[in-house]
Amino acid sequence: MTTVRVTDIVRRVEDVLQDTNVRWPRLELQNWINESYLTITLLRPDANAESGTFTCVAGTRQVLTDGFPTALRLLDVTRNVADKSSKKVVRLVARSGLDDQRPSWHTDEETLNIQQFMFDPRQPKQFLVYPPASDEAELEVVYSNSPETHKLTEAELDPVGGSSEVIFLDDSYTTPIIDWVLYRAYSKDAESGANEQRAAASYSAFNNTIGAKIKADSAAAPGSGA
Repeated sequence: MTTVRVTDIVRRVEDVLQDTNVRWPRLELQNWINESYLTITLLRPDANAESGTFTCVAGTRQVLTDGFPTALRLLDVTRNVADKSSKKVVRLVARSGLDDQRPSWHTDEETLNIQQFMFDPRQPKQFLVYPPASDEAELEVVYSNSPETHKLTEAELDPVGGSSEVIFLDDSYTTPIIDWVLYRAYSKDAESGANEQRAAASYSAFNNTIGAKIKADSAAAPGSGA
């Protein structure tokens, strides 16, 4: 559950900048908060992971954004969910194995029951399925979605008596959000040598926190042996 408010981020950033809506207007800070969400999600696709039912088109190639227009990349295909399907799981396989064993697999009979899917990270919004899907096939998929953006007014961004709207990522991303906003704020005045160094330090802190979280989450994941 997310509990950190946007105004909490604004207050903490302004405390560091020693500025209250003068050199760095709050609407500008809000833009950088929104920007941080997308940056974090591109680095950590699971930061804004969602699941949903994807309706296939006939054939082997599926385009994720046909079903989820704001999706950034596919994370997983879990199972068949169409009413008349087997409801069985779908497994990730390497396309090369299927190409070697069954070179004509793209022309096999279309079906409601998908057995396997293939993913190429160079095309993160597409995936292949086997056997070829009928247009009635439905799959439960997990995908990284483009984060929402705040559209609060200057008055609503005031830490004193402002909006209670919470941030759009998990509370665990509070520190990198702040670091990103500070990086962008100091970069605005990068002609100053001191602020250029502060911008670099904030950017480094942002990357270090994201990197540390990746390692920590991997170590604590189910099946990791931690």
